[in-house]
Amino acid sequence: MSQFFMNDKQHLVNEAIEGSLLSTPFHNLSRLALGADLRIVVRSDWDRSKVALISGGGSGHEPAHIGFVGKGMLSAAVCGDVFASPSVDAVLHAIINVTGEAGCLLIVKNYTGDRLNFGLAAEKAKQLGYRVEMVMVQDDIALPDNPQPRGIAGTALVHKIAGYAAEQGKSLADVTALAQKAIEQTASIGVAFSSCHIPGEARDDRVKPGTCELGMGIHGEPGASTLKTQNSVEIVAQMVQRLAAHTGDRPLALLINNLGGFSMLEMAVLTREVLRSPIGRQVRLLLGPATLVSALDMKGFSLSVLRLDDEFEKALLAKVEAAGWTEAVSPSTLVEAPAKTLDRQPTFTPSSNDKVAALLTTLCRTLIAEESELNNLDAKVGDGDTGSTFAAGARSLLKACEEQSLPLDRTGQLLNVIGEKLATVMGGSSGVLMSIMFTAAGQRLEEGEPLPQALQYGLERMQHYGGARVGQRTMIDALDPAFNALAEGKDLAAVAQAAREGAESTSLMRSAGAGRASYLNAESLDGVKDPGAYAVEKVFAALAEK
Repeated sequence: MSQFFMNDKQHLVNEAIEGSLLSTPFHNLSRLALGADLRIVVRSDWDRSKVALISGGGSGHEPAHIGFVGKGMLSAAVCGDVFASPSVDAVLHAIINVTGEAGCLLIVKNYTGDRLNFGLAAEKAKQLGYRVEMVMVQDDIALPDNPQPRGIAGTALVHKIAGYAAEQGKSLADVTALAQKAIEQTASIGVAFSSCHIPGEARDDRVKPGTCELGMGIHGEPGASTLKTQNSVEIVAQMVQRLAAHTGDRPLALLINNLGGFSMLEMAVLTREVLRSPIGRQVRLLLGPATLVSALDMKGFSLSVLRLDDEFEKALLAKVEAAGWTEAVSPSTLVEAPAKTLDRQPTFTPSSNDKVAALLTTLCRTLIAEESELNNLDAKVGDGDTGSTFAAGARSLLKACEEQSLPLDRTGQLLNVIGEKLATVMGGSSGVLMSIMFTAAGQRLEEGEPLPQALQYGLERMQHYGGARVGQRTMIDALDPAFNALAEGKDLAAVAQAAREGAESTSLMRSAGAGRASYLNAESLDGVKDPGAYAVEKVFAALAEK
């Protein structure tokens, strides 16, 4: 079933335009009063004394094209239905409403529908006495032998450069020539991990897990090739290799464009990889990472490079009043500021104990092996990172054990060291809670308390600071019965059984008293074990088998 946030598909584009106009920070946009079928957004401060710039196309590429209307960029944008070119009539009305004696330039992405509708509108406008020129952006290099390359994110760079020239009062011939020069100096390539979700239609699951499509079109068209990887280094290397054939050794402007579905975290990784690549040394101006020409919610991105000269650089740096534009900046240099550090001199002497080493190794390897399962379980009731959090702590301890850098023959010291390491490498609340428990238990052991009672005390301290209690659907529901069984002198098989029963009880609880699960309703929790309790169950089961 299609999932798309909207009221009525028929009115989606018009309602989105209205929302864009209500939220523009410059208060400089208007929609022409031509009815619901002709969707034309214009500069409300436009006076026709300069060359008018008009662009547009199908909707779904926001902020293109409305977001680029404003002083220093477009005079008007013409919006079609989702991924459908606007009609000849719509384009023609845009021309006659913003074009003065200086003339008009149409900036069109190279797709058949756009070429035909904008082209015919231009010819009709000329018959009416208007001076109109048209350029076609064709920056997509994914298919190198394609005689009709597509226009993609590089279109935004052409808007900016042509908009600068028009704002300077240059003639139609000069604005057109500069726009055409920018087109010839621009190259783009995109990659996607999934296609876009078109309103009212089923989602296309063409891209298989673990792969991506190089050169997927901004309307979801199949890519030029499928890469059997989602690794950031490998993908960027492939894209940069193709872009390098178009860059020469000239300084570059680099546009890092989100196609709609990439998180900011992923876009930051992308930025790092591109700027560390061979073309990174040539980047003088960086635009983004930002969403400029999207493809609805497509999980992907594109890279556009423009070979710079003085005029292009001045044009890209000029200020504009267009909500969708992102400011061009010089890439920053990575600097590490001097920092104070705590004196963490070891307060223990590493020692060996084969039995303890075997138990610790089993515990760590169990948590590492369960990483994916724990993440999947946590995704149902939390934020999906329990497995990764526990695995991070386990890897740190396993490494220390293999390096023989732990006081394995001094259990109290060992628990204190474990507590310190978990607080360092485990994020979120889990690391702190486990650190509290091990640290408090280690202190009691150092004071002569038996291990079972020391662990019970550590658990009590965890509850004191964490606030959770037995029956509130947390790891405590498995830890408490397991530690009680230890204190009663039961063997590890019985302890493991107690942990299992405690973990199982969490799947029957209809509410949680702590953690992110406490925000969920009963239906979301029904039948799902608490991830922390499940981890405790698995660890004690593995220890019992030793």
